[in-house]
Amino acid sequence: MKARYQNRIELLQGTLDMLILQTLQWGPQHGYNISQAIRTNSSEALQVDTGSLYPALHRLERQKWISSKWTVSENKQRVKVYRLTAAGKKQLAAERSRWAQLTEAVEGILNPARKESKA
Repeated sequence: MKARYQNRIELLQGTLDMLILQTLQWGPQHGYNISQAIRTNSSEALQVDTGSLYPALHRLERQKWISSKWTVSENKQRVKVYRLTAAGKKQLAAERSRWAQLTEAVEGILNPARKESKA
């Protein structure tokens, strides 16, 4: 069982919110499509289970960063479709900026010689 989770990438706290907001930047989606988009666009490295996805969607909705509406899908299933709000677009921009700072900081630690050559 341990080997099954060995190559799994754990998301930093807050990263899932950014990934959901980014996915909704591409257009309104229902929950399953959001999780599939994250999985596909990460080359299968990131898999969001429903136990993480739906609480995050509810949290983002309470923050007014996304909104939702019940509708009927093309295969006649009742689904809740989520969309990014104007406040969500601002939040996504802030999250992306913080992510860029974080990755730059980590890169500086992993490759200190590269950082010194930039200075």
